[in-house]
Amino acid sequence: MSRVALIEDHQRLAAMVRQALLGAGIETDLFSTVSEASYGVSRGDYAVLIIDRGLPDGDGLTFLRALREAGQMTPCLMLTARDALHDRVDGLESGADDYVTKPFAMSELVARVRTLMRRPPTLAELVVSFADITVDPQQRAMRCGAETVTLAQAELQIMLCLVKAAGRTVRHAVLEHAAWGLGEAVTPNALEVTVHRLRKKLTALGAATRLANIRGAGFALQAAHENGLDGVPDRPLSRKRGV
Repeated sequence: MSRVALIEDHQRLAAMVRQALLGAGIETDLFSTVSEASYGVSRGDYAVLIIDRGLPDGDGLTFLRALREAGQMTPCLMLTARDALHDRVDGLESGADDYVTKPFAMSELVARVRTLMRRPPTLAELVVSFADITVDPQQRAMRCGAETVTLAQAELQIMLCLVKAAGRTVRHAVLEHAAWGLGEAVTPNALEVTVHRLRKKLTALGAATRLANIRGAGFALQAAHENGLDGVPDRPLSRKRGV
């Protein structure tokens, strides 16, 4: 399933939108304030952002403008109760890709989200690489040389996070959020089990890159020439959730 972020403080409307999107096969993480959304969007990999114009702690347009200035180019659908032309223009000039005025039909919102999700990514987003491995999101594949393995959705999201981090340590919570979002129940060892599967796939590829457990901190990709590869565990480890 694809995943979107919905920033909406009206609980009933948010629940209705989430249910409509889920019915279309689109998972949704809910945020009710700019503060919550800032934290979640910075740590999640979303296909579309749906942002309400009026939020308890700020203007949705101001939040979107800050995201765009920071280089966050995820397609955005703006929700608003304002129907004036200048309000719609303000939204588009602030970086919104589309605009829906309340009240709206859920079928229309779903259709507009699907349209935004179909927008082709930039070339830089098609394939990412680190050392001797390449991850192709569209093919859900990881490659090393001539060898290729298919990645499950959670594996893909974790590898994208790790590759984009370029060797830096990525915290457990960030990887869990990328793989399963906020709305899905995750067992305590889900991340370690998924990392274990990824290590086996790296081995099957014959990759020199290793997925290292940085104890007490998170996980990181390490190239063959880097220190600290020896003794990296290749089995799920028990840990308390939230560490």
